[in-house]
Amino acid sequence: MDLADRVKSFELLGERLRMYDENSTSIDNLPLVTAAGLASEANPWFTHRQIRVALNNLGKALTGANINRWLRAYNDKLAGISIPKTIGVVMAGNIPAVGFHDLLCVLIPGHKLVAKLSSSDNYLLPAMATILSDHMPDWQNHITFTSGRLENFDAIIATGSANTSRYFEFYFGKYPHIIRKNRNGIGALSGSETAEDLLNLADDILLFFGMGCRSISKIYVPRGYDFSPLIQALCNYDHFADHHKFRNNYDYLKSIFLVGREPFIDTGVLILKEDQAIASRIAMLHYEYYDHADAVVQSLQRDRELIQCVITKMELPINSFRPGEGQNPALWDYADQVDTMEFLLSGI
Repeated sequence: MDLADRVKSFELLGERLRMYDENSTSIDNLPLVTAAGLASEANPWFTHRQIRVALNNLGKALTGANINRWLRAYNDKLAGISIPKTIGVVMAGNIPAVGFHDLLCVLIPGHKLVAKLSSSDNYLLPAMATILSDHMPDWQNHITFTSGRLENFDAIIATGSANTSRYFEFYFGKYPHIIRKNRNGIGALSGSETAEDLLNLADDILLFFGMGCRSISKIYVPRGYDFSPLIQALCNYDHFADHHKFRNNYDYLKSIFLVGREPFIDTGVLILKEDQAIASRIAMLHYEYYDHADAVVQSLQRDRELIQCVITKMELPINSFRPGEGQNPALWDYADQVDTMEFLLSGI
């Protein structure tokens, strides 16, 4: 396969992902429908709606225009790949198909993928690989999934928690590598956001139950901020009250704070707690007041190693995304701001 063939096959996959619906009877999407059903049964956090949103979002990113725009920055290096390398990838499983971008980055240049899937998400990516291979059988020689130990690779990409990253450093440190740790999304509000902005922000907070590395775990708000419009927007996720795992977390936090007489804001679906920490627990959102925008910038710069992305409409001198863009990264929006393609094209 040449580069044009590889790009074309991912364009086709993008079409299938955009078409995906759990109720689809199309034979073309049977691998995805089957895999989604198995994934939802195996992992209660992977509801049909969450899977559909994740796959549809990936499909929107995988258009020919987006792929070509993304690859334009690497044209010279892509042309120089003559001997494919084997890239080991340890994939996370916090949200549906979260490891897809690493798969894409490995395969587009022509490298071979050996991926260790998370036990929390071990159906969706193989289904996508089936679609790729049905279109171009040569992909079968480039894609391997394993549940065992990764071996015989030239470089490694591993994503996990702060604890597992130490394990990764110990075992994989001698190889060329990208090792990722926990990060979170941050929101910065001015108080002038529209109702639509806040609905979009609610998606950035609660889509995928807030478990993505780009999910907002903390917001900065001006002192005296009126939380009522945000609480109204969060009501868009009232149906989470019917999800037993999420509801258990919400009920537990609420009871702990009530017994401890700790102040909090109860939105009915999410606990809002004033806290300086970046990471928050499931069913909780931290907030911190600020007096001047400069203080927000200083805090974001101080905690930049813990932050995956910043969601805001404020004019801040930092790279940021608009409300609603948190869970819709473009192909060129790399995790931890580490250019995966540059790494894979750098002569490993």
